[in-house]
Amino acid sequence: MKTPPESFLLFKEELRKAQLEKERLQLYYEQKLTEVNKELCRLKEQIQSQQDMMRTTLEYASNLENRLTEVKEEVAHATSKSRNSIY
Repeated sequence: MKTPPESFLLFKEELRKAQLEKERLQLYYEQKLTEVNKELCRLKEQIQSQQDMMRTTLEYASNLENRLTEVKEEVAHATSKSRNSIY
């Protein structure tokens, strides 16, 4: 059997190195993608929490506004009753 030429052996070695580099880069890429996805999930959770907090705050402010309107009406009603009873 004939020995393969040196250029073929060099090419074969370079191909093996390129395949190893490809596998290393693929693992690196998958690792980074996993990290980015985890960070994205955390950010989504934070955004959801902030939205919930804003919704709760707006509901609270709306309820306070309604209650304030009711109190103003009660005060106006009580004031008008007391004015009518004096005269």
